[in-house]
Amino acid sequence: MVSSNAWFAIRTNSRHERKVAVSLEEKGVEIFLPMYTVVRQWSDRQVRMAAPMFPGYVFVRLGSGGSEDRVSVLRTFGVIGFVGLRGMGAPIPEGEIGAIKTVLREKIPFTVHPALIPGQKVRIRGGSLDGVQGVLTSFAGDESLIISVESIQQSLALRISGYRVEAA
Repeated sequence: MVSSNAWFAIRTNSRHERKVAVSLEEKGVEIFLPMYTVVRQWSDRQVRMAAPMFPGYVFVRLGSGGSEDRVSVLRTFGVIGFVGLRGMGAPIPEGEIGAIKTVLREKIPFTVHPALIPGQKVRIRGGSLDGVQGVLTSFAGDESLIISVESIQQSLALRISGYRVEAA
């Protein structure tokens, strides 16, 4: 049985993340669609625009409504299905969602990082990222922390030079 108020990732049709998020909010479903600013080069100029951090995914928090909530999400235009075994979805730990929210709230520079090879799990101690956990890696010769949402195999990479880290 799935715990109440758990986060789940849902897969959306290509470029439908915002439409799905709005539709789900209108249905009363709590969503999280992390966005970041990207610079796109057009033929005559550069344009700054908001883009989904994880293209093709929206996070939803489902209460104790069980199958009714799931059916409501699945019947939303643009939703392909839940990410996880047999389409039922796998709960995403609150800490993974919280870490992404912290990075966005604190405006910490990051790069979206593809699925990664497992490394040592670490926790940041001190500063605005105190308690954030991830995988320590070397990225482009710089010490980085990878915050992963394992169920959708997507990650964020942020430089942690100057932060104190410890084994998690």
